[in-house]
Amino acid sequence: MTTVTRGLLGLVLAGGMMTAAAAQTTWDMPTPYPDGNFHTRNVAAFAADVDKATGGSLKIKVHSAGSLIKHPEIKRAVRQGTAPIGEILESLAANEAPVYAFDSMPFLATGYDAAKKLYAAQKPYLEKQLASEGLVLLYSVPWPPQGLYAKREIKSVDDLKGLKFRTYNATIGRIASLAGAIPTQIEVPDLPTAFATGRVDVMITSASTGVDTKAQDYLTHYIDTQAWLPRNIVFVNKAAFDKLKPNEQKAVMDAARVAEDRGWKASIEEMTIKTNALKDAKIIVMPPSPELKAGLTRIGETIATEWAASAGADGKAMLDAYKK
Repeated sequence: MTTVTRGLLGLVLAGGMMTAAAAQTTWDMPTPYPDGNFHTRNVAAFAADVDKATGGSLKIKVHSAGSLIKHPEIKRAVRQGTAPIGEILESLAANEAPVYAFDSMPFLATGYDAAKKLYAAQKPYLEKQLASEGLVLLYSVPWPPQGLYAKREIKSVDDLKGLKFRTYNATIGRIASLAGAIPTQIEVPDLPTAFATGRVDVMITSASTGVDTKAQDYLTHYIDTQAWLPRNIVFVNKAAFDKLKPNEQKAVMDAARVAEDRGWKASIEEMTIKTNALKDAKIIVMPPSPELKAGLTRIGETIATEWAASAGADGKAMLDAYKK
């Protein structure tokens, strides 16, 4: 092979490699929860589905447990284009717009059937709000129903007075305030240390979070209030989405529909498995006392009334659609 021929072949091969590299898009995806969490496993399956459907032309690299961007900053990062895609707990953005709090209204929707109906009523307004921020909703998956964790039995709302109450959104903060507790912002990875050092005394969250953070090391009771089913949302920067080829856009949306269905089923399975795991870890799992349930219901009614007043016409429309 002559020097000229070898040179030409080298240019052709280099050009082919550059074309292949240019044809591949990689999205870094920050997520808040550890790899073993069912939400993160679902995200990983979603990324794999996109990779397969696009023949590798779009790859989504999942950065779990807040390793790339911390949970409170993920939505802003995607909105600004720092990250093209991300996952958050929807209600973490409740202070930005009332629609983000709708899934976490205490005692408004208890159980999976009611939560699915609530999501259907909310979804058009959620998509509209995200669109106004340059974001596209891909899918939403609920956590198992929320219960109350404590270092002792909580028999009534009065027992919460003066305790440091872990919060992760505005609604939880309001519950804490109405109960006479002290709202304390703590992220999931910091829970064991926060409880061990006395920075927080009680929290409302799912059985999943309790198992993930080994709640038996720092708590004794789980009161199964089934207060609500908060949801995570996965969304993409619209500008980044618009840059994809049509077949890649279709692959993302198709994978999102599959992920949403898979995630809801996984959440139901998670509820059963993780509640049993709490029992196996010797945490006392119990229903709320009538006094506690009544007190929390009154708090829920107050919060729903306040939310409706702040949410305007869209809030009324969502509530009306849900109650039909």
